[in-house]
Amino acid sequence: MYKQIGILTGGGDAPGLNAVIRAAVRTAVGEFGMKCIGIEDSFEGILGEPRTMKLTTKSVSGILPRGGTILGTRNKGTFVKIIDGKPCFPELPIDEALQNLAKLEIEALIVLGGEGTLAIAEQFHKRGFPVIGVPKTIDNDLAATELTFGFMTAIDIATEALDRLHTTAASHDRVMILEVMGRHTGWIALHAGLAGSADVILIPEIPFSFDSLIQKVLAREKSGSKFTNIVVAEGAAEVGKGEMYQDKTGMRLGGIGEHVRRTVEEITGKESRCVVLGHLQRGGSPNAFDRMLGTNFGACAVRNLANGQTGKMVALQAGTIVTAPLSEACANIKTVPVDGQLVRTARDIGISFAAPREAKHS
Repeated sequence: MYKQIGILTGGGDAPGLNAVIRAAVRTAVGEFGMKCIGIEDSFEGILGEPRTMKLTTKSVSGILPRGGTILGTRNKGTFVKIIDGKPCFPELPIDEALQNLAKLEIEALIVLGGEGTLAIAEQFHKRGFPVIGVPKTIDNDLAATELTFGFMTAIDIATEALDRLHTTAASHDRVMILEVMGRHTGWIALHAGLAGSADVILIPEIPFSFDSLIQKVLAREKSGSKFTNIVVAEGAAEVGKGEMYQDKTGMRLGGIGEHVRRTVEEITGKESRCVVLGHLQRGGSPNAFDRMLGTNFGACAVRNLANGQTGKMVALQAGTIVTAPLSEACANIKTVPVDGQLVRTARDIGISFAAPREAKHS
């Protein structure tokens, strides 16, 4: 049994991080008699002069509904270097971190994060340090788990945005484009598009053509629906073209929504507007589902550590919390199945993905 464990959060923030922290601390202290140390600012907090805080049941009281993370987080740092578009993990920072963990008398780590953060956690596991991961990302793109906490809240926010855009689009006979997050996957766009009555959904997994997109807009116009609502994932791309980025580093996706707006307006002459939802999807209080899922993940992470399960990630599969190897969780991102149930349902009810073959059969 570990006497003292560390908890850290890495990557972009997501609704439900504090719910996980709270559950982990309450379980560790109350059920297993462990002490908990919070590591601030992700893995950066165990480099140089360590930045930590003592976590007790009192210090985590009341944080369940709070957004963000009381520990702070980073999605850039010393541990990961990008070379030729791929992450590599320098040895020196891990050595320094392991020495600091020993000085702090931290015997194991609970790491809350997405693909990049858990890939770093796996490096600690490979060096023999006990670690267990908790899947966090609003993008829902982590393999080995059906859902990540933060995702459902992000869908709620995107769906509400689509509801609001629907009324103004109908009032002004406009084309309204909502650009949502998701990185290289379309989970947020697909779920929100279905729930928010989108007419067109553009996702990375199904490259789109403007011919097909314009045909959908004009077909709606001809049928008497003089407005169109489009939800586009930030990683969506035209057939034969790459993703659009906001910066030259090729790290920050964005701009596809405005590109769609400008092109649709130029071709159709219809007034078009683009709203980039951005970090509104990350902020604020988690919904009930993410509070529940985060609490389950946090408690189960501690329980698995206490039972000697390390080098793994807690995961949701068929409604049950299980564990999967960190290597499996980080091996690939989970993309939307192009012939899956959600895509089929969307097409059945008349939603277009603006794929070239849709233009041919329209």
